[in-house]
Amino acid sequence: MIKRIRYIISKDFNPYNNLALEEYLLNYVKEEECILYLWQNEKTVVIGKNQNAWKECKIRELEEDGGRLVRRLSGGGAVFHDLGNLNFTFLVHKDNYDLDKQLEVIIQAVKNLDIHAKKTGRNDITVEGRKFSGNAFYRSGNRSYHHGTILISVDMNNLSKYLNVSRDKLMSKGVESVKSRVINLKEYNPNLDIDRMKEELLHAFGEVYGCELTPIDQEELDEQEMKVLAEKFSSWDWIFGKKMEWTYSMDRRFSWGNLDFNFAVESGRISRCVIYSDAMDTWFAEYIPDYLQDCLFTSEHILERLNKISVDEARKDCMQDIKDMVYNERL
Repeated sequence: MIKRIRYIISKDFNPYNNLALEEYLLNYVKEEECILYLWQNEKTVVIGKNQNAWKECKIRELEEDGGRLVRRLSGGGAVFHDLGNLNFTFLVHKDNYDLDKQLEVIIQAVKNLDIHAKKTGRNDITVEGRKFSGNAFYRSGNRSYHHGTILISVDMNNLSKYLNVSRDKLMSKGVESVKSRVINLKEYNPNLDIDRMKEELLHAFGEVYGCELTPIDQEELDEQEMKVLAEKFSSWDWIFGKKMEWTYSMDRRFSWGNLDFNFAVESGRISRCVIYSDAMDTWFAEYIPDYLQDCLFTSEHILERLNKISVDEARKDCMQDIKDMVYNERL
């Protein structure tokens, strides 16, 4: 039974730090309390625990625009966060986990803004059939959390700019995102902003749980433990190194012949490379794969390996064509 409710609002827009705080709170939530954590990420694509980063996100475009990619602990699909979105997390012990009650806080807060929302399916909250909140769930031992988004004034152009890439050249066993119609709540209440939404959520939290709401003092947090968690969420191994094998292919027709690269990728590294070609010179297909073994699967790292290969004058133009192909693939 919940006897105490507390809240904390992150002042940081860095997704690695925010996910670190989320896991930290999960590790320390008390048995008879529920914590509401409110947080925002700036220009971030967040993928689910079992998703393929390359399939879900235009990684190069996101990074060139100053954005970040991060993998969360929970499952589900990829989402785009900017400062027009507010994230919430309810953290409790598993015996006190009550999804309907937690969702009621969101629905009640929105209702107080004269917007009539309802739960749809397993993990969406909608207005007139259009989603403004997607939710995901995680359990560790006897502790659980439920978190989600609230779209208030998100830049909808960036949803399609960075998400749901059509990667028909990539075959993956990971979970794929499902497209759905989304809506900003600001369309229903033009005066709504993030601060007002925070106020309504905290008010509804107290109403639904019938307890006095108290803040968490940020000075209580262990900075060193938070730093270690943030380093985990920002690491290559966590974001890209998910242990699943998948394949990717790229091919081009050049003046000197057709080239078809095929990669097997395991934990974000090239585990196998096979090249097919009808070119008269068989050297490229026979020699390049050995250089790409265990290479990180990014255009930058593949190009670093290719640049280490010495070629004679007759093959320089062909090698440059291959490098241009890899660069333009924007992995």
